[in-house]
This record gives sequence, structure tokens and C-alpha cells, in this order.
Amino acid sequence: MGSLGQEIAALWGEHLGGREVGVDDDFFAIGGNSLSGIKIIEQVSEAYGVQLSVRDFYLAQTPARVAELIEQGRTGA
Repeated sequence: MGSLGQEIAALWGEHLGGREVGVDDDFFAIGGNSLSGIKIIEQVSEAYGVQLSVRDFYLAQTPARVAELIEQGRTGA
């Protein structure tokens, strides 16, 4: 996964106390919760124009997979 996954990882890090987040880190394992998840979903919507559902976000679990969802959303797949 290229730079989009890294952008998402950095975004997660901002919402999780400024910690380093890798593209394959599990959202809940690194301290994510429903509140931070909703904030990240809102920021993704603003930054990338793609509205993820809470369910899709939680099922994705990693920045790399969230980046894939954003790519799909951008192309309308």
C-alpha cells in the first residue's frame, strides 16, 4: 500500500494521542475506540470526499484496508 495508507496511518496517530501507527496496525489493538473512530471517519469524509460507514471502518481495522475503501469510494466501485 502506498502513500494513502501512510496518510491514513498518520491521521489515526493524530487521533490516538500522537502515536506512531503502521499501515497494518489494528485500530482497536492500538487504542482506538468508537469516539476516535467516528472522528476519523468524519475527517476522511472531509479530506477525501468518501463517506465510510462505521461498520465498514471497523471491519477494515487497518489503515491499509481503510485506504482501499477510500480508493474504491473515489472510483465509485
